[in-house]
Amino acid sequence: MNILKISPLRTDYLEKIGFSWHTDLDNSPYITDELVQVSQNECEAYYNAANELYDMFIKAAQYVIDNDLFHDLGIPFNLIEIIKMSWENEVHWHLYGRFDFAGGLDGEPIKLLEFNADTPTGVFETAILQWAMLKQNNLEENSQFNDLFDGLIENFRRLVTLEDDTSKFDELNEGWKILFSTVSGSDEDTTTTRFLQAAAKQAGFETNFAFVDEIEFSDDEGIFYNGQNYEYFFKLIPWESIAISEGELALILTNIIKNQKAIILNPAYTLLFQSKGIMKILWDLYPNHPLLLESKFSPLNKKQVKKPFLAREGANVSILDENKNVICENGGEYGDGKFLYQEYVELNKDKNGSKYQAGVFFAYEGCALGFRKGGEILDNYSKFTGHIIK
Repeated sequence: MNILKISPLRTDYLEKIGFSWHTDLDNSPYITDELVQVSQNECEAYYNAANELYDMFIKAAQYVIDNDLFHDLGIPFNLIEIIKMSWENEVHWHLYGRFDFAGGLDGEPIKLLEFNADTPTGVFETAILQWAMLKQNNLEENSQFNDLFDGLIENFRRLVTLEDDTSKFDELNEGWKILFSTVSGSDEDTTTTRFLQAAAKQAGFETNFAFVDEIEFSDDEGIFYNGQNYEYFFKLIPWESIAISEGELALILTNIIKNQKAIILNPAYTLLFQSKGIMKILWDLYPNHPLLLESKFSPLNKKQVKKPFLAREGANVSILDENKNVICENGGEYGDGKFLYQEYVELNKDKNGSKYQAGVFFAYEGCALGFRKGGEILDNYSKFTGHIIK
């Protein structure tokens, strides 16, 4: 790998632009002082991989629905109805997600690790910070595969046009309103949600923000904040968290969709994409596809990664050798759920042995690249690293 060392973004600058989660619990910087050097061809390969895989995920999700495999993917039973309803009506538009890839650099093949399709992290870092890394270091600001903000704007407009061409948005827009929400207490979630709100506002929507406990949800009337009804509701709250911790809200949201009183972003069907179990379905439908890794619900006879279906930030992930012995593992709160066994693949490494995982955001098409840097298992102590096209 070719790594370009740069002057790090200053903490006071990060604070000024609203980025407060810049230092990890061990007091080390979360944002690195380096850029991964990629070629234009490598960027195009990441772009094409994301686009091809999204089409494959569509077919895999349809297969799950047609064959009633929700339980196999660990989908909470109280979300099945809303998943089906959101899938069947095209107005429930998938706004954005993030593919995580191994490889893609130095001739290594791109391999899909997972798809964070519902509430992916790294939005602000990808769209804003890695651009700032170039600007602050007097590098060419356009030398990145980084159209995330513009991609989000266009995809917000597609909520109304429901097609690739968004030129009719102003003609079709009837003053539609989007309420953006998350749970209070997380600067990262609040800033990310506000960033998405800014994209929607620039797209041409009326927008507002409220924490979820400030919102009124009505089965028959829809979603209200301060007496105002909202046709669209964006929630940076994982669907599985709603199902498990807020079962009553899951039922109300199902009724709101059934009564056509609001459209929820990201749609409930994105949980099918997000469950690691979908990787086994993809492998069954596309065996030996060059972008996929062998994946099953039972251990493989090779070096492998064991992943919980609905975990986050590397929690409860373990690496097993070909004899199924644990090489390394992370703790966490997801040990009692279902697991996927996925063929092990090496991540790209620098000369010091640090590993880099590519993240490619998808908003109707692949639109931005960023990297996470860490050790054998990437977790909440991994670092964000930008890139530059050379």
